[in-house]
Amino acid sequence: MTHAIRLLAAVLVACSAVTDTAHAADAVAAAPVREQAIFAVSDADPAKWNLTLGNIANALDGIGADKADIELVVYGPGITMLKKDSVVADRITALVGRGVRVVACQNSMRGFRIEAADLAPGVGVVPSGVVELIRREHAGYAYVRS
Repeated sequence: MTHAIRLLAAVLVACSAVTDTAHAADAVAAAPVREQAIFAVSDADPAKWNLTLGNIANALDGIGADKADIELVVYGPGITMLKKDSVVADRITALVGRGVRVVACQNSMRGFRIEAADLAPGVGVVPSGVVELIRREHAGYAYVRS
């Protein structure tokens, strides 16, 4: 009789583990999928900036801002376009307001003598724009080139 009870207990434990695993899988499947994309701009050409900013806005419209993690990394001469007085500052601020993470490369900021206070509202700073791109790609972000 003791052997039968042990066997029954082992079967119940196994069934419980299978049920818990199934519930965990259901919870993961039910979690909303967020699209992840990273854009980069490294030059100060307003036409290229407008193309990239337009592509980001189109991605938000197509995916839904609540279902997207989108980041714009800026380095090199493009860093000057993140200043609050640039020709695209209003568009940058609008995208930040829609949940886009816009970050400036601190290395480039030093090279162009730009301080954080000079940047458009909501723009963050990362130590290295190139490293940020690499890390986001490793994290599964799609790199979108404009």
